[in-house]
Amino acid sequence: MKTAMRQRIQCVRMRGAVMAWLVLCVLLIQGLADAQVTARVKESVLENGLKILLLEEHKAPVVTIHVWYRVGARNEQPGTTGLSHLLEHMMFKGTAKVGPGQFSRIIRKNGGRDNAFTSDDYTGYFETFASDRIELALRLEADRMRGLLLDSKELESEKKVVMEERRLRTDDDPVSALREAMAAAAFQAHPYRQPVIGWMTDIEKLAREDLLRYYNAYYVPNNAVLIVVGDFNSDELLPKIRQYFGSIPRAADPPAVRAVEPEQRGERRVFLKKEAELPFVFMGYHVPNLKHPDNFALEVLAYILSGGKSARIYKSLVYEKQLALFAGGGYDRESIDPNLFPLYASVMPGKTAEEVEQALTAEIERVKNEPVSDRELQKVKNQIEADFLFGQDSVFNLARVLAEYEIIANWRAWEAYLPGIRNVTAADLQRVAKAYLTPDNRTVAVLVPEKIKR
Repeated sequence: MKTAMRQRIQCVRMRGAVMAWLVLCVLLIQGLADAQVTARVKESVLENGLKILLLEEHKAPVVTIHVWYRVGARNEQPGTTGLSHLLEHMMFKGTAKVGPGQFSRIIRKNGGRDNAFTSDDYTGYFETFASDRIELALRLEADRMRGLLLDSKELESEKKVVMEERRLRTDDDPVSALREAMAAAAFQAHPYRQPVIGWMTDIEKLAREDLLRYYNAYYVPNNAVLIVVGDFNSDELLPKIRQYFGSIPRAADPPAVRAVEPEQRGERRVFLKKEAELPFVFMGYHVPNLKHPDNFALEVLAYILSGGKSARIYKSLVYEKQLALFAGGGYDRESIDPNLFPLYASVMPGKTAEEVEQALTAEIERVKNEPVSDRELQKVKNQIEADFLFGQDSVFNLARVLAEYEIIANWRAWEAYLPGIRNVTAADLQRVAKAYLTPDNRTVAVLVPEKIKR
C-alpha cells in the first residue's frame, strides 16, 4: 500500500517536473524570439537603387549571399509563361567573363554551394561558404546581373532540360498536375493562375529575344535586393558591395502587375483524369496575404487544421476515420497579392473522393461552430514560436526570410509576426473561418484515376 502510494507521489512529482520544464521551454522560446533579429539588420540603398540588407551572425565562420529579383511567374504574359524559370537556368550559362557552366564550378572549387529558385513573385540566387570567400560571390553575382550572354545554342539546350523537368514534375505527377489545374481554375484574372515552370507549349516557343527583353527589364539593380548574413563586418563589407555593384546603371522601373482577382461568387470544380492509383482531393479558398490584419489568424488556423500529424485534418482523416493515406494543407501567406488557403488529402484504397471531401469540409465546419480550446490554441502558438526560433539558427534561412519579406512587403514586416500570432484568439479563428472558408469562395479539384498502362 505504501509502495503504491509512493509510486503515485513520484508520478505526480514527475508530471509536475515535466510541466515545469515545458513552461520553462515556452518562456525561453518567447524570450529568445522577442529579441528581434530585425533590430540587428543594417539597410542601405545604392545610388542605382540596389537594396542591401546586412545581418552579422558570428556563430560560425560561414556566410550566405543572396541576390533576389522582383520578378516571377506573376510578371509573365500569356503565351510567354515560364520565362522567369527559364531565365533562372540561363543565369548559369555564362557571361563574357565566366564561361558556360563555370559559375557553379568556381563556387564548388572554393568549398561552397550555390543554387537558385523561382516562384510566382520572385527569383532568388544564393551562395553559401566560408566567410573569407565572400568577395568572390559579390564579384560573380555583379557580373551576371548585367553581363549575361544568353547564347542561342545554350538556350535551346536548356529549353529541353526545362521541358523534361516539367514532364517529370508536373505532367507525369498526378498530384502536381491536379494542383496546377486547381490554380488555373481558382484564378481567372490574376497571373497566379499560370504555373511557375510555364505551360509546355509556351516553353517550346520561347526565343532568345523574349529572354533578352525580360532580362533587360527585370535584372537591374533597382529591381533587386542583396542580402548577406553570417560572419562578416558590415562596415568593411558595404564598400566592397558598392565597388562591385555601384557602377551598374539604374534602369527604368519594370512594369507593374495591375491584375486584380475579382471576388469569387460560387464554387468551382475541376476533375482531372490521369493515370494514377488513387483519387486525390484539393480544396483552395481565396484569402488575403500578410498585408491584411487577418493574416495572423489565418496562419494559426492553418496550423490548427494542417500543422502536422497531430493537427486536426491528419488526425481525423488518417488516424480516426481512415479515409486518407495522408492529408494536410497550408496558407499561402507570403505572396505579393492575395492567394489561396489549400487543403488536400490522398484517398485511402476502398474509400471515395466524396467521402474525403465531406470529411475535410466537416473539419472546417467544426472550427466555425466550436471555439478552439485554450489548450489547443496555446499549443499551436508554441509550435509557431518554436518554428520561428529554430528557423533563425540557419544563416541561409535568415537571409531567405529577410529577402522574402522585402520582396512581398518590407523586411521590417517580419517584426509584426510574433506579436500578431500571440494576439490571435479563438474568436478570431471562428471569424476568419466563417469569412473565408465558405463553399462559394473555394475551388475543388479531384483527381480521377485512369488505369495505368503497363
